[in-house]
Amino acid sequence: MTDNLPARREADIDEVSTGPMLDLLVIGGGATGAGAALDAAARGLDVALVEAGDLASGTSGKSSRLLHGGVRYLEQFRFGLVREALHERGLLHDLAPHLVRRLTFLYPLTHRMWERGYVGAGLALYDGLAGMGDRGGFRRHRHLSRRALLRAAPPLRPDAAVGALAYDDGQVDDARLVVTLARTARREGATVLTRVRVTGLATRSGHTAATCEDAFSGERFVIRARRVLLATGPWSELTQRLVGGPAVRMRASKGVHLVVPRDRLPMSDALIARTSSSVLFVIPADDVVLVGTTDTPWENGPGPVLPTGADVRYLLDQAGRWLRVPLTMDDVTGVYAGLRPLVDPGAGDDGETQSVSREHVVREVADGCFVVAGGKLTTYRVMARDAVSAAVRGLRVPRNVSTETLGLAGSSGFTQAWARRDLAAVRAGVPVSVVERLAGRYGSDYRAVLAYGAQDPSLLEPVPGAPSLLGAEVVYTARHEFALTVDDVLGRRSRSGLAVRDGGAAAAPHVARLLAATLGMAPTWEAEQVAGHVEAAEVMAAALATGSDAELAPLLERMRHAA
Repeated sequence: MTDNLPARREADIDEVSTGPMLDLLVIGGGATGAGAALDAAARGLDVALVEAGDLASGTSGKSSRLLHGGVRYLEQFRFGLVREALHERGLLHDLAPHLVRRLTFLYPLTHRMWERGYVGAGLALYDGLAGMGDRGGFRRHRHLSRRALLRAAPPLRPDAAVGALAYDDGQVDDARLVVTLARTARREGATVLTRVRVTGLATRSGHTAATCEDAFSGERFVIRARRVLLATGPWSELTQRLVGGPAVRMRASKGVHLVVPRDRLPMSDALIARTSSSVLFVIPADDVVLVGTTDTPWENGPGPVLPTGADVRYLLDQAGRWLRVPLTMDDVTGVYAGLRPLVDPGAGDDGETQSVSREHVVREVADGCFVVAGGKLTTYRVMARDAVSAAVRGLRVPRNVSTETLGLAGSSGFTQAWARRDLAAVRAGVPVSVVERLAGRYGSDYRAVLAYGAQDPSLLEPVPGAPSLLGAEVVYTARHEFALTVDDVLGRRSRSGLAVRDGGAAAAPHVARLLAATLGMAPTWEAEQVAGHVEAAEVMAAALATGSDAELAPLLERMRHAA
């Protein structure tokens, strides 16, 4: 889709509010919601997706950025879940080869005999569940000596382990995946609207009327649809209340990650290790390394999620058990926190979140209104398929099309575009490393980003304060990827705000200026955007001085106003 999205937005709102009744309205712009919009559009249904914030602004933009079966679920005997996730891991590698990368994980061993056999047996089962025909070049597990482990991961302490097992899993930029799903859904005919909040749902005469409010204009309008799908992750209980009491109850678990420069932890492979209450990941991701994660109940209600100083200290301590030179807060350029949307198993459990299933449920919670909840990023496509199939049962479905064979935006011609990256770099006058980074974000569409440089060469220069972001990317994400704010660009379309110590505050004025010109916004809007971004960075700094989630309440209120 090459149309100018800012210019189309008002027309899209007019069309969904005054045009024919939709077949399906999807509420929620995470991976499952965007996947559902794509699934429904591919079947030829009239579908719209509305999101109160930005695409991937919640759970789907704050994960460990992994596509994996979940080794730890083997101990819980959830073999079906693991097999399904491993299948989806390989499938997505085919559908979006520019987004999915194979990543080797090192599992360090601290006992010489029994542990190697125990973990090795589990990984052999993991390999078997993936199947002989596993896509994506994911290799079977390997045994490493201590010397081989230290060669693979030089930052590790020599005495930290007696050896390791190595296995492959997948890596994906979660937010970019969601944006790509939304772009693909639009390509297939879906309407996608961000910054549109649903404030009411009313079922009448065989359809549901959704009262909506546009955060940009303040305009209120109604969307009518034969079916409604709630894909609102950890806030599913809240949105279910729009149509009655929650039939599916949720439990939110907070996961926190630290962002560390790659030169501080020069690793090509990832580390995975057990902790007393979660799993430790040390994951290289482009120019940074992610250190996570926590797994603690979150009870601060809907809205933004913040880490605490206690969360950070926990992760620094856990990582320090393995590293030659322990990390300190001075090594951390960014911190982010998100929520896992866990389906509450019901009364009688111990209130902990670590053992709650990641399987998903689909349920009709009111006449014509369905909720999809639970699950994990890796299985978003299955969740979307199951939810749409349940929601549209009884409707006329024009096409029997599966998203299992539908390449995502940027995948068409990617192999050829990647092979020509050297020539593209010469023509654009940029280093080939820049073209490779663009290809990893936009796939074959990187050429459209570079094309802006032919009109204005300054757009191919890095944004001041964000060296990994070109001005052309700001314009492109606004015109083609639904970016409407500075945070949309720095926090999700790129990860530039996490890779610099000021959270992107220095880059915000330049990004705001480019966005204002592209979106047709006034200078006062620019100033508000910059002020809001700086305020959010200050709130994050204050949150890292707290000792518990209970101390976050005033900061969460400030963050809501800054958003």
